[in-house]
Amino acid sequence: MHNNYYFLRQLSKSLETTLTGTVISECFSQNKDELVIRFETHTEPFFIKASLDPSFTCLSFPGDFSRARKNSVDLFGDMIGHRVAGIRQFENERSFAILLSDDKSLLFKMHGNRSNIILFEKDIPAQLFRNNIPADITLRLNALDRTIDWSYESFLQHRTKLQSLYFTFGKIIWKSLATKNFEALSPEQQWQEIQTIKQQLENPVYFISQADNILALSLIQYGHTLKEFRDPVKATNEFFYTYTQQAAFIREKASTLSLLRNKLQGSEAYYQKTFDKLTEVESDNHYKVWADLVMAYMHEIKPGTEKVTLPDFYHENKPVEIKLKKDIPPQKNAEVFYRKAKNQHIEIQRLQEVLEAKEKEIENLKQQLHEFETIGELKTLRKTISSKGLSDEKEKQSAPLPFHEFEMSGFKIWVGRNAQNNDILTFKYGFKEDLWLHAKDVAGSHVLIKYQSGKNYPKDVIERAAQLAAYNSKRKTETLCPVIVTPKKFVRKRKGDPAGAVVVEREEVILVEPPKQL
Repeated sequence: MHNNYYFLRQLSKSLETTLTGTVISECFSQNKDELVIRFETHTEPFFIKASLDPSFTCLSFPGDFSRARKNSVDLFGDMIGHRVAGIRQFENERSFAILLSDDKSLLFKMHGNRSNIILFEKDIPAQLFRNNIPADITLRLNALDRTIDWSYESFLQHRTKLQSLYFTFGKIIWKSLATKNFEALSPEQQWQEIQTIKQQLENPVYFISQADNILALSLIQYGHTLKEFRDPVKATNEFFYTYTQQAAFIREKASTLSLLRNKLQGSEAYYQKTFDKLTEVESDNHYKVWADLVMAYMHEIKPGTEKVTLPDFYHENKPVEIKLKKDIPPQKNAEVFYRKAKNQHIEIQRLQEVLEAKEKEIENLKQQLHEFETIGELKTLRKTISSKGLSDEKEKQSAPLPFHEFEMSGFKIWVGRNAQNNDILTFKYGFKEDLWLHAKDVAGSHVLIKYQSGKNYPKDVIERAAQLAAYNSKRKTETLCPVIVTPKKFVRKRKGDPAGAVVVEREEVILVEPPKQL
């Protein structure tokens, strides 16, 4: 009910006492959906902070506000220096206006996700804070007042649609009446309940309540009462602080739990993959068997033999076929098999060590998950996140890489996201051995094929990277696209060049057909 007509009526009455005679000295925004207005009083400045995020709109009144040096924009310059003449609360409407000198008015339209702040010249909107609600430019102050017929006759006439008749009550009021089995009451009893509610709203106490896991500022007792106020300014300040703290707690806890669950899922998948590999290696001891058989039957194996079938005395003399290297003698073949068997043993030991470490990691992640699931307040949550070193991981996750990654035949192909990221990709993430591609003579993404030591770039990988360069360029709709291909060491940037612009000192050009889709 913090945007309810009955609350705004009390709030605007309190603000009129505080603001009448003050002068607006600043009006600025530091966030997309936040507006801060500073009023100069005889003693200390008074601030209104309007948070108009579509998911949560609320007014608050901080005792002090430090304006940031950067990312701060002055707004509503036409009202700076104007004196407040009073405040007008519109009848049965979730809006009020601060009346200024020279027939200017600043309207606070508190309509949930359609909330806005509008500067009026006389009765005509001159400026909108949220320009994405163009219908607000048609508003007229003198048309905002609404009427409600509070007579008993009107009540009887509209008994089947009372929520439309008493539209100012809001959800909490009707939920409260529902808990009293309002629909089953007689007309006289219903009328009495309506009068009781109306009287409470006329002379309210302000409750910060929790009901169905939702925090609310209410003018009646509803759900579990956390705090109680007589002053609407103090009530909305505390509600805003509590709500934002709770929202931050829910958001950060969910993010942390998601991070841990993803890590746990990845660790468990890695553990299973490693376990399967260990099982495979442990069960595959044929190199040791082959070596023993070759040594045992060496006298029967002729030099230069590529394939030999010998009785396996480990398995009831069943014949086993063994492939040999014909250019080395049987004894050397046996040595090769023994070396491979030794390497298998080393790999088994390594896999066992990896599994042991992963088991500890998985157990630790499960303990952390349980610990975070039981945390109930923001301060403890942030302290625990910091102590576990998770804050750095979340920051790394939240910062997207400046490129899209593709893979083909074991080679990584990176494609720049935009002009600025093209520079970062090429000159921060690129190395001189990488292969650099770009659609010729048009704007487009830089593309890198990452170098792999000792491997040549396969032709099909180069063609795929060229298609990506063509697709992410101005030539994507053409039949054929020429694409520059060159080692990254031949790409440089001149001082003063715009983002993404480079000089290619040596190049080859190939023609590819841009793909219809990736």
